[in-house]
Amino acid sequence: MPREVKMLLWLSIPVLVIVAVVMLTQTGANSSQPVDISRLIYADSPVLGKNDAPVTVVEFLDPECESCRAFYPIVKDVLAQNGDNVRLVVRYFPLHNNSVLAIAATEAAGNQGKYWEMQELLFSKQSEWGEKRTPQTALMLQYAQELGLDGDKFAKDLSDPVIMQKIERDNADAQALNVRGTPSFFVNGKPVATLSQSALQSAIDDAK
Repeated sequence: MPREVKMLLWLSIPVLVIVAVVMLTQTGANSSQPVDISRLIYADSPVLGKNDAPVTVVEFLDPECESCRAFYPIVKDVLAQNGDNVRLVVRYFPLHNNSVLAIAATEAAGNQGKYWEMQELLFSKQSEWGEKRTPQTALMLQYAQELGLDGDKFAKDLSDPVIMQKIERDNADAQALNVRGTPSFFVNGKPVATLSQSALQSAIDDAK
């Protein structure tokens, strides 16, 4: 087993142990609790849209989550309908066996300018790599090749401690913000209690 892959597995363990105790029976954040705005967005958080957009949608997601995959086209549609008025900020809440690996793959692709392309590819091919008991590293390397990435750099970045620290930070913030599952949304700091396109759009309209 390559050294990079071994390191990824060891670094993934703390995150998986932490999330193992999270309740998965509910989706969304607990709106009865105050939200710490400082824990919603960081300088290194992936952003889609203009930085000066009046409305910020923060999504806590897990690439291995089937609901996140199903909601992905809805998010794209909402962003398209609202144009420059809305920006999307992505945060991570890993809850499955290959979640950490998939997030690392997305971030590693982002280091080569293909973050959103890898996110979309992972969702579209989730049935290939998701819900597996063993690490699907070979498939991640294959997807990197499909996107035309530098394979050696990608493989090295999969175990980048900076990426692992980012995942652990996002996981800790999700729990501190009372996120109960994925996907979960916050619009200008307020949690969206219902997971639907109409609820997300309504929250955006209220925030404009």
